[in-house]
Amino acid sequence: MKKITTKQIKKILLVEDNHDIANIISINLSMLDLQVDVFHDGNEAYKQLNKCYDLAIFDIMLPGTDGLKLCKRLRQLQPDVAIIMLTAKSSELDIVKGLENGADDYLTKPFSVLELQARVKAHLRRHTNNQQQKNNNKEILQFGELTIDPNAYQLIIANKAIESTAKEFELLYFLALQPQRVFSREQLLDEIWGCQHEGSAHTVNSTVNRLRSKLEIDAANPFWLKTVWGVGYKFSY
Repeated sequence: MKKITTKQIKKILLVEDNHDIANIISINLSMLDLQVDVFHDGNEAYKQLNKCYDLAIFDIMLPGTDGLKLCKRLRQLQPDVAIIMLTAKSSELDIVKGLENGADDYLTKPFSVLELQARVKAHLRRHTNNQQQKNNNKEILQFGELTIDPNAYQLIIANKAIESTAKEFELLYFLALQPQRVFSREQLLDEIWGCQHEGSAHTVNSTVNRLRSKLEIDAANPFWLKTVWGVGYKFSY
């Protein structure tokens, strides 16, 4: 089964306590066909950091959690997201602090809206290219009669193609990359569904069960996908 790709709207997280500046930025980024989620308080924005964003813009000085702490935390949760810091100060120390906390870029107020648009487009383009490089030319895994081809999102067992959803495939591929290693349901939920998902470990259980029904001769006594009771799952070969 080939993965069908569709154009997705890029999502921007904007945290700026000055409502006028936030409105100007939001309007101009929306003109680039970007979805902008705006917050004016650092504490409220902190609650959103587990959601998926392609780029974040943080003012350094914020009520509640400041922009540097937001930057550091988002970088921990989403290593690949692009981050731009906004600051009313132009001191070298503020710039260094932002970069040390994981920012990719910074703009000093007042700034040109055209420059902001240009930098956002550049970082989003780089983000997209990095994601494409990660997704291209992945290793095809072969385990006896089972072939897992991540480039075509295709499963073949005993010379027969097996239909699977994207998440089913990604879960199997992730486990098969490290045979015999046990992963907890929470680890798998984080790795496969990540910030796009707000469900529970039951999601992992149901996905494993569906895979077993497609791959295993006897789903009640699985050969490929083993349960390690009290811990999680592993790929066995």
